[in-house]
Amino acid sequence: MRYGKVLVALLVLAPAAVAGTGVAKYAGEFISLGVGGRALGLGGAYVALGNDVTSGYWNPAGLARIAYPQVTLMHDERFGSLVNYDYGAVAFPLGPQSSLGISLVRLGVDDIPDTRNAGVDINGNLTYDPAQFSRVDPNRVTYFNAADWALYMTYARAYSENFSYGANVKLIRRELGDHSATGIGFDVGVWYTPFENLLLGANLQDVTTTFLAWDTGTNELVSPTMKVGSAYLIDALGGRFAPAVDFDIRFENRRSASLAHVGPVSVDLHTGVEFQFKDLIALRVGYSDIKQLTLGAGVHLPKLNIDYSFMKFDQSDQLGNTHRISMTFTLETEQFRRETD
Repeated sequence: MRYGKVLVALLVLAPAAVAGTGVAKYAGEFISLGVGGRALGLGGAYVALGNDVTSGYWNPAGLARIAYPQVTLMHDERFGSLVNYDYGAVAFPLGPQSSLGISLVRLGVDDIPDTRNAGVDINGNLTYDPAQFSRVDPNRVTYFNAADWALYMTYARAYSENFSYGANVKLIRRELGDHSATGIGFDVGVWYTPFENLLLGANLQDVTTTFLAWDTGTNELVSPTMKVGSAYLIDALGGRFAPAVDFDIRFENRRSASLAHVGPVSVDLHTGVEFQFKDLIALRVGYSDIKQLTLGAGVHLPKLNIDYSFMKFDQSDQLGNTHRISMTFTLETEQFRRETD
């Protein structure tokens, strides 16, 4: 299992390490995995529905809708616990109309064995010779990590009760053994409710195309992604239903890997339904962009929300199922409430 980390690291974290400068398909995939148990239980259909601290990731315009400071944390293990995916964010109101937020995402494979200097030849010499290779000396094996980091700095402002806008400055750091890449990107988002209970949202990620420069001389370009979504709120059965639909529009020639495509432009679907009962518990079901069913549940406690999501892979015996738990703490006291005009 441990040696399988090498393959996972190469496939998940460094898909374009051998490419020259150019748009790298899936180069920004780690920042499209989604955050927050609530959103992921809905299959990632959260661009319009988001109204909490996680909006700094899903749609920066939604951050203008928070009324109190919030802190959230999430942990996720993938592929039989080989890959660790962690997320944390903090956001707070700024005056009567604005909000600020900071979010951090890390996707990593840790303690990957490096056997390049641990080979033993058939004569027992501690030198690596492919023609004479006999075994690996475990005492000479070293370990390294492979990780992708993204830091979001978010500003959002409410233009009116029905319309808000926001933007992210996004710093990206990729590390693979002794090598690393850095880059900076920008996201812009809008949120609009044309009439009561209908929510619309859009988030243009990597709007200027994000440039990642490796210290090896290899460069990657992350092309823009347009995320558009809608949600509708329905009061029934003593609670509230919220069906939501999002589309990811990409420009990196995914073709048959997507739901639909026209030339280099591809479209993927996220959809989900949430039922919240008396603001105490929530049940969720969704369908993600990778064509997998998602399930979720949430518990609302005073100042604390606990959300869980589950996604089953078709080949779960090889890949393992994905469980995500997030906790969101709200400083819901009058002294921290958003100022009013």
